Amino acid sequence: MKRIIIHWTAGGWFPNATDKEHYHLLIDKNGKTINGKYKVEDNENCYDGKYAAHCGGGNTGSIGVSMCGMFNFKNKKNVGSYPLTKVQCEACFKLVAQLCKKYLINVNNVLTHYEFGLAHPKTTSAGKIDIIYLPPYPEIKQSQVGDFIRDKVKWYLDKV
Repeated sequence: MKRIIIHWTAGGWFPNATDKEHYHLLIDKNGKTINGKYKVEDNENCYDGKYAAHCGGGNTGSIGVSMCGMFNFKNKKNVGSYPLTKVQCEACFKLVAQLCKKYLINVNNVLTHYEFGLAHPKTTSAGKIDIIYLPPYPEIKQSQVGDFIRDKVKWYLDKV
């Protein structure tokens, strides 16, 4: 595996069947990790159609991790009914650190879906807004979210 793409589900605080189809690992509002339908290794080769389709144009070699929530997110003043929780975010950052260690993924290859879309404007990931805002950390600007997450993952890497 070469990278990890972090998402939010744009749904409720707990994964549904569709969420489990699209992500390898999901984190609910309480910080519990739930396995998706597909194993991480299923995304080594996506040509057989049996893989977690979480990142248009970037599924091959990518681990899809998603935090459950953010249904009806509009902007930082209107985050919807299911904002991400601090416990959930921290559990996600720790999980991503563990995945980096297990799969020997450099932290610089940890991206938000939003960042992947910016870097690959001719894919269906272009224009995705997950993750442009972290409700538990309102001081973090949209342009800083990816670096903030990578810094958190680096911190957890020192602990795992």
